[in-house]
Amino acid sequence: MPTMNISLPGTLKAFVDDQVAQRGFGTSSEYVRELIRRDQERFQLRGLLLDGATSPPARPADKAYFERLRSGVRKAAKPRSR
Repeated sequence: MPTMNISLPGTLKAFVDDQVAQRGFGTSSEYVRELIRRDQERFQLRGLLLDGATSPPARPADKAYFERLRSGVRKAAKPRSR
């Protein structure tokens, strides 16, 4: 796995060390990788939200729409008999 070295001021290094200890990370690298993954997810979600905001509505979200949605959830939640 490629490596990357970073320099941090003492206060940030202490913060990272505290987070590693308090949140159960094995190393500071694991903590930083998790932060990067979360940032990637945030960018992906932002892109999806922007795509949705700029796309035309497919159909109105009226009362009938929500009833169909609830009905589908109820059907999926029912235990299946054997």
